[in-house]
Amino acid sequence: MGNIKAVILAGGLGTRLAEETATKPKPMVEIGGKPILWHIMKIYSAHGINDFVVCLGYKGHVIKEYFLKYFQYMSDVTVDLKNNTIETHFAKAEPWRITLVDTGELTMTGGRLKRVLPYVENDPYFCMTYGDGVGNVDITRLIDFHKSHGLAATVTGTQPPGRFGALKLDNERVVSFLEKPVGDGNWINGGFFVLSPKVGERIAGDDTTWEQEPLETLARDGQLGLFRHSGFWQPMDSLRDKVHLEKLWDSGEAPWKIW
Repeated sequence: MGNIKAVILAGGLGTRLAEETATKPKPMVEIGGKPILWHIMKIYSAHGINDFVVCLGYKGHVIKEYFLKYFQYMSDVTVDLKNNTIETHFAKAEPWRITLVDTGELTMTGGRLKRVLPYVENDPYFCMTYGDGVGNVDITRLIDFHKSHGLAATVTGTQPPGRFGALKLDNERVVSFLEKPVGDGNWINGGFFVLSPKVGERIAGDDTTWEQEPLETLARDGQLGLFRHSGFWQPMDSLRDKVHLEKLWDSGEAPWKIW
């Protein structure tokens, strides 16, 4: 995919995962022994996107330390204590270029995006998503779709399954049961955007929430395209979601594992 960059919002508090996020930011909560942030980056990398801009906030130093040490973690090393040298063997790290940007602990999603625009301002478009959701989104098709319609922004729309099974009734008899059916037919914001740097003109500052005025005005002005994704998509909003993702990963059939 050339030099397309992916911006990842990774600065939120993750209050509904307090069991995990007391000591680390939400994107560092692990699925299968790897932070969900890593899983998201692997999705993009599978489509040839290896240049990332990560928006740090709450406990951002944890993410910085992870990637500063990542190359050595993923390699075999010889530590020579006598000569104070480290020799690296068989490096297995991904070919990622990662720009880690402190965007403020309490900055809102739009404000975080605005703060990193200098890193993408010369690009015709860039990808952007949240640091807490995975899916088997076809990033290549998403980018092609964005290029084809010529609008300022594209959002990936998803139809998540319902939380509960649905009963179809005939008087007092159940005639069918559907476990976790698709919701009410509406498409919701599934992240995985493609954006023109010009969207920054719609973001006032740190207190701007991306999902409010910027997206609302883009839609009102006819500048927001919808890429429909009918495959797997799952945010990690709660401990229940984390357990669900862990089970999928442990089964060996995680739908988002496209690498």
